[in-house]
Amino acid sequence: MAFDIEAAIDGKRVSRAGVLAWENRRITASAKVLGIPVAPDADVASRREELMQAKLSIGAEGLLDRFAAQLRIADWSAQLGSRITTRRAFVTADLHVAGGSAGQLVQWFDEQLNLNNQAAMLRACPDHYVLRTDSGGRQQVVQAIGASPMLNQFFLDYGSEEGLANPREPQYPHQIVASARLVDGTLIGGARMQFRDTRTGFFARLIEEFPLLTPGFMIKQQRWHTTLEFSNWAEAAHAQ
Repeated sequence: MAFDIEAAIDGKRVSRAGVLAWENRRITASAKVLGIPVAPDADVASRREELMQAKLSIGAEGLLDRFAAQLRIADWSAQLGSRITTRRAFVTADLHVAGGSAGQLVQWFDEQLNLNNQAAMLRACPDHYVLRTDSGGRQQVVQAIGASPMLNQFFLDYGSEEGLANPREPQYPHQIVASARLVDGTLIGGARMQFRDTRTGFFARLIEEFPLLTPGFMIKQQRWHTTLEFSNWAEAAHAQ
């Protein structure tokens, strides 16, 4: 059976081609942030790989140094917002996948975390800058949330459901779940990605939780971000 992905974003069906068009625009934006050339007329897969290799060449420490001032400002803003309210804004998207299985995706993803496969993490979305797993299994994330011009940093504790507002749904036997904290330990949200097999493949219900004061335009764009990264990870998991 052919492998294909159709997304549901803002209640509208979006083809794989539509999601890749969004990725192509974000590749251009990320390359501009980094001040590097990425072949403008190449196909999306080639541009994706070129951008990812550039980020690996700069290295996690180099990227952290380059954007240190931005990350301090973003961290201060997130701390302030968490003191005002602990309520959450939700980023939701669905994937209808023809071919493959939910278990294979979740198993593959867990393996990449355990291997600290930074290439697999960065390749998933142009707005990823640093995604690396420490010895305790916590993942450091530096990304442009919701296509924001300013980068943000947080730490994901996979397996932890602390502070999550949306409960697990029993019809989904597979999940990827994590709580998100700032560098000082402030709890700011997390993610619950749930998966179940279907007759023709599998279905993914993707839900991320961000501070309630996150601007609406960022929440809207983050739906595309989340759709893209899990679509790319789903393809990678079933490419073997």
